[in-house]
Amino acid sequence: MKARRNKKQIPSFRKLLKTSKVKLENKLKNKQFKQQSTLKKYRKEQRKLRQAVKDAVSKKPIPLEDPREKQPGKRIEREEEEEEEALPLDMMDEDDLQLMRDLGQRASFLTRDLSSSEPVHVKKRKHERIIEKYEKIPRTLQTAPEKELIHLLPIKDKSGIIPQTREKPVTDNNQDEEDEEDLELEEEIIEDPIRELTLEEHLIERRKKLQEKKMHIAALASAILSDPESNIKKLKELRSMLMEQDPDVAVTVRKLVIVSLMELFKDITPSYKIRPLTEAEKSTKIRKETQKLREFEEGLVSQYKFYLENLEQMIKDWKQRKLKKSNVVSLKAYKGLAEVAVKSLCELLVALSHFNFHNNIIVLIVPLMNDVSKSISEMCCEAVKKLFKQDKLGQASLGVIKVISGFVKGRNYEVRPEMLKTFLCLRIKEVEVKKDTEDINKPKKFMTFKEKRKTLSRMQRKWKKAEEKLERELLEAEASESTEKKLKLHTETLNIVFVTYFRILKKAQRSPLLPAVLEGLAKFAHLINVEFFDDLLVVLHTLIESGDLSYQESLHCVQTAFHILSGQGDVLNIDPMKFYTHLYKTLFKLHAGATNEGVEIVLQCLDVMLTKRRKQVSQQRALAFIKRLCTLALHVLPNASIGILATNRILMHTFPKTDLLLDNESQGSGVFLPELDEPEYCNAQNTALWELHALRRHYHPIVQRFAAHLIAGAPSEGSEALKPELSRRSATELFETYSMAAMTFSPPVQSSSSKRKDEVLQGDAFLNEDLNQLIKRHCSEVATHLPLDFSRYSTTSLQR
Repeated sequence: MKARRNKKQIPSFRKLLKTSKVKLENKLKNKQFKQQSTLKKYRKEQRKLRQAVKDAVSKKPIPLEDPREKQPGKRIEREEEEEEEALPLDMMDEDDLQLMRDLGQRASFLTRDLSSSEPVHVKKRKHERIIEKYEKIPRTLQTAPEKELIHLLPIKDKSGIIPQTREKPVTDNNQDEEDEEDLELEEEIIEDPIRELTLEEHLIERRKKLQEKKMHIAALASAILSDPESNIKKLKELRSMLMEQDPDVAVTVRKLVIVSLMELFKDITPSYKIRPLTEAEKSTKIRKETQKLREFEEGLVSQYKFYLENLEQMIKDWKQRKLKKSNVVSLKAYKGLAEVAVKSLCELLVALSHFNFHNNIIVLIVPLMNDVSKSISEMCCEAVKKLFKQDKLGQASLGVIKVISGFVKGRNYEVRPEMLKTFLCLRIKEVEVKKDTEDINKPKKFMTFKEKRKTLSRMQRKWKKAEEKLERELLEAEASESTEKKLKLHTETLNIVFVTYFRILKKAQRSPLLPAVLEGLAKFAHLINVEFFDDLLVVLHTLIESGDLSYQESLHCVQTAFHILSGQGDVLNIDPMKFYTHLYKTLFKLHAGATNEGVEIVLQCLDVMLTKRRKQVSQQRALAFIKRLCTLALHVLPNASIGILATNRILMHTFPKTDLLLDNESQGSGVFLPELDEPEYCNAQNTALWELHALRRHYHPIVQRFAAHLIAGAPSEGSEALKPELSRRSATELFETYSMAAMTFSPPVQSSSSKRKDEVLQGDAFLNEDLNQLIKRHCSEVATHLPLDFSRYSTTSLQR
């Protein structure tokens, strides 16, 4: 029998173009499946045919009696049908017949009843010879009770739907009695109370469990570190421990797994970003080593992604106060888990700034910088500061600045000031002044052969060739990003920073963010475009005159103004006298209390205002500031006094004629007016620095040393000259060095040397020699005891 041919036409080329690739693949699979099923059917039919022939040859069937056989006409028809069915056997050759007999003797062929010897493709009608089939079924005696079947859900595979059943168990009375007895015994056993563990035993059991978990975590981590490429699948096993369900150790184990995974990713992550493979790369044949590396990279990226998702989910659960159904972790423990998760994210933000999903970490960290919890907010801010400090190129810093700027604007500038103070850690020292400048980082051009031939001799050409070869090798070995790209990133970053600052100055002048904005403007003022200088100075002066600012904020305004004028603002014809007056007037607001921290800003302002602008500062102004600073040094803390005296020393070197303040004689007409707020008209030349003599007796040794140095005229050589560790430091550095913020005296007080017992002074050793002799003389005299007559003294007193 031949298999049926597939009459379906092959689709045309146009039709193939219209159908999608997925549809074509499905069609191909369906076609293959149909061919396989047709082949199976054909083989099955051949098997049935061979079995029917074998049965017909081996024995002649004796048909069962049929009551309808009494009718002779029908019986004759049946015999004719049987003769027709036996025709294929008559038409076979003797060789084929012998082959079929041999095949019939083999046990591997399935047996088949004679009733199935008819051609396979003869269509059977309904109810055809039903009685004959029923009669031919072998009879079985029902010795055992019929078992009930339970119908289960069917199973579907390639061949079709396969029904599933199961026998229903038959219950026996004896078995029921035994079950009842067993239940009674179990109830008696259950009635015995289970011994509860004591607190000490519970702690010992918990310690054992925790130790086992720690050992398991350590084993997995060491295996991954020893061979990351081969054991990358163990990362999944370690990450699954983040779902620890044992309530005794769940919180601790999860924390340990978070920290372990964080350290593992920091160690095994490559120093480049892993990109997804293209279709062409996937289809090409590669070596085993390359395939192994690809599998490692894919596994690392996927596990790193799942790990970050787990950390994000922990933080969300804590923020939303969600309690899981398992009740393994309490609400109180969620905060501890969230803190560990945030710390891990901060570590990854700094350590893996080049790797995948860094922008996702930034989006998670920036909102937490404004968190209600102070510890989490400080942790995130410190991580961002650290990232800014170590980011040399500026790519990661730009991503963080964009997210922070959008977050501040979205919150309508109601955020923590610490968020904007992180901008101060940006490593931006220069930017592109104009975009069309062509002289920024010009690529090195090497001379062509024709140029060398025209301008250089043969020996010079030889040396030039060797020199250019060396320069090329150095450029390749350096492998650093171009300065042009770095400048573009820094320019874009600074533009976003200034946009944020100017928005706050314009819309939120009474916001608590103003000090951070002014401090940032003071740092980056030299990078602002000259076009904004006039408007910015007007805004700063308006803020100072408004009186709404604190003293520290007004100092930041002054500092910003002079930073602007000290850079590109030199070309502008602006008189900053009002800022000098404001600083001179408010210097006495500093004292040894809360405002002592403002001394550092004052020292920075004085350096910009007087030292760096020495050509624009008059002698009267310098004298007035020196006199007021010496007076201020009397009522501030020692470190502030040292910083102020160091500033006076620099001013006396910068303006040599100010040494007249060390003389008692007055210069010119007028009297010094210390209460006047105008430094130009207070007649400071008619006073002296008497404060230095009071500071010479100060309890701090460094203050004494500076005072004596200034009284001597601030010499650079001689006995009154300062030591190098004092003279080479700036005023701000000295202020920080001798700070007493740690509640310790700097420099430390020398401890008294221990003395022996035999050298301990007695009581009389502390007295003067003359006094000792007088005491001994009085003690050696013999005392004369006279009778006391009180009446005599009383009478004389009455007479008077």
